[in-house]
This record gives sequence, structure tokens and C-alpha cells, in this order.
Amino acid sequence: MKKIFALLMAAVLTAGMLFSCGEKKEEVTVADDDFKLGVILLHDEASTYDLNFIEAVNRAAEALGLTEAQVIMRKNIPEGNECYEAAADLVDLGCDVIFADSFGHEDYMIKAAKEFKDVEFCHATGTKAHTENLPNFHNAFASIYEGRYLAGVAAGMKLNEMMAADETIVPKMGYVGAFTYAEVMSGYTSFYLGAKSVCPAVTMEVQFTGSWYDENEEKNAAIALMNNGCVLISQHADSMGAPSACEERNVPNVSYNGSTVAACPNTFIVSSKIDWTPYVKLICESKMNNVAIPADWTGTIETGSVVLTDVNTKAAAAGTVEKVAEVRAKLISGETKVYDTATEGFITVGGEALTSYMADVDTDAEFKGDTEVVKDGYFHESEYRSAPYFDVQIDGITLLNAKY
Repeated sequence: MKKIFALLMAAVLTAGMLFSCGEKKEEVTVADDDFKLGVILLHDEASTYDLNFIEAVNRAAEALGLTEAQVIMRKNIPEGNECYEAAADLVDLGCDVIFADSFGHEDYMIKAAKEFKDVEFCHATGTKAHTENLPNFHNAFASIYEGRYLAGVAAGMKLNEMMAADETIVPKMGYVGAFTYAEVMSGYTSFYLGAKSVCPAVTMEVQFTGSWYDENEEKNAAIALMNNGCVLISQHADSMGAPSACEERNVPNVSYNGSTVAACPNTFIVSSKIDWTPYVKLICESKMNNVAIPADWTGTIETGSVVLTDVNTKAAAAGTVEKVAEVRAKLISGETKVYDTATEGFITVGGEALTSYMADVDTDAEFKGDTEVVKDGYFHESEYRSAPYFDVQIDGITLLNAKY
């Protein structure tokens, strides 16, 4: 029998957790060949979002010594009862842990968790684990707002370089978003604030597509933003639509979920992403060792869950690598906070400082705020649950439309 010795569960198990994961053990148990991981994906490798998950699962499987037969993926699973059916099928195939990657999968994963109590169901980007209190249902996300802030710093430096070279340049960025949800709003706001931290005059416009993956709509949105005077584009959408439009027009681009430098060598600056490898390893090791999986887990820069690609020095401003490294260190130490409400003028709403906000942390049908999240000089994003809840419309960012 092949034996897989699980790694000692130290930093990965403890860093970034919102809830207790049980007692850490020095001695670990051994997994048999019959251990299986099931993965449910909204799309396939053509989506940068899903590809990021696929690559993370493969890295984790390799680190754990899992064979191809022990990792079963179900791709192109819609956010409907098809997700429950896929989960039930994976249970029938002997999966011990099942992981789904899309927000709309959550209710169907909960349905499956209630039925198949001996299987662990883990869900990325969801909001309900900490209120459902099911022992075998778990949410996870990461402090990706810190990664987007760092990417915004790179964008702001590029704007400064462009303005220094051409005094007619107006520092206006464009952002292609999928939906007007807290996850997207948190992302574009942190990106904007990163840029503002080095380029105070920056403004930004956001165009939503109403889809996580629609290459034509994303490309058209990027073109519309460029036609409206945006001189740098970023996005929270899953295709090559926006990056390819930028390359065609020679407009700098900050991507998401992976490098696009191969296809866009002249315009790609940097990309932030969540690396799901630590979490996939954690949930598998936890099941192997009979350790409770955290109900709601937040990965961080320190856990290796929030990462940036290499900076493309051909497109980035001089000094970007060094500046990003400097700011990254300050985020880790706590000296810099992404949603800094203490620094005068950094975050305002209607010209006024943001001093209080009741966020909808315990999500319900009415989406009413239930938790005060502004204190100690900053907005406490992803500290009271893993999935983002920052949905404040701050000054400096203009929404050109909305999609729910």
C-alpha cells in the first residue's frame, strides 16, 4: 500500500484562519490509495479564473503524491442544480473532499453537504459557512485585495511615467468588471487605492459586463473605456478580451489570475491572483489526518495565497519591482492598510471621510448591514468572514453601468 505522509500542518493551517481548525497535531496519519479529491469548475482551461484553480489543484496533488486517478475534475458545471448532481456523482466515485470554485455553486454544495455527511464540501468565494454551521461545509477566500493594491501601485507608477513623458496625459484608468458584487467592488477599489497611493490625481471608470466570462463583452468594455479617455486598463473578468484589446491599441494593462505577457508583451505590466495551492493542500491534509477543516479560511500573502506575477519590465515603469516589494513588506508588517480610513483624503464618500460602515457579513435575503467594519483606522475587509464584503462606492471611481 502506498503511503502518503502529510506535511506538518503549521503555517498553512493557522495563518489567515477566521475560525478554529481544531488542535494542531505533531503526529500525522497516513492516507491510503483510495483517498480522492473531487473538483467542480464553472468553466474549463479557456477561462483564466478556472485555469488558476486547475493549476493549483495539480500543484497540490503533486505535492501530496496524489495520482491522476485520485483527482477527479468536473468542468463547465453551471451555477444550478447541475452542481449538486456533479457533487453527488463525485461522492458515488468515492471522493473524500469535494471543492467547488464559483460563487453560485454554494447553495448546491450546501445541499450536498446536508445529504452526504461523511464527505467534506469546500467552496471558494462563498459566504454562508459561518452561518450554516454545517461541520462538513467550508468557505475559503484570500486577502486578494492586498494583491490588487500592489498591482494598483504598479499601475500608478506607470501613470506617473506616462504623465512625465507627455504633459497632456490625464491619469484616468478603466476597469472591466463582471458584476456589481462586493467581490468585484472590493477588487477594483483596492486596485484604485494602490494606484492613488503613488499617483494622487488618478481617477477610474468601471464598466460591467454581466458575465464572468464573455470575451466579446470584455473586449468591447475595454474599448469603450479607452474611447472614453482611459489610458490604462485593468479587469476582474476571466477572458483575454480586455488584455487583447489593450495590446491592439498599445494601452497598458494590469491583468488578473495570471500573466498575459506571452500574448501581450508590449502592454502587460503585472497580474495579481489567488494561489489556491495552500488551501487545496490544507483540506486534503486535514481529511487525511482527521483534523477539522476551518469553517471559513482566509489565505494571505504570508500563507502564499496572494501572489503577483513577475513584473514585465518592458511595459512597466522603471522602479516598479522595487516599489512593489517595498509596499508588500509594509502590508505584511501592518504598517500599510489597503482600506486606510485614518489618512485624510485617502478614502472619502461624497467628500466626507469614511468613519463608520455596517457591512453585510452575515448575508441574508435583504442584504442588510450587520457588522461594524470601520475601526482602528481602516476598513476590516475579509476579517469577519473570508469572502469580500467591501461594497462602498468611494470618491474617484465612477461606475458607468451596473450588473447584478
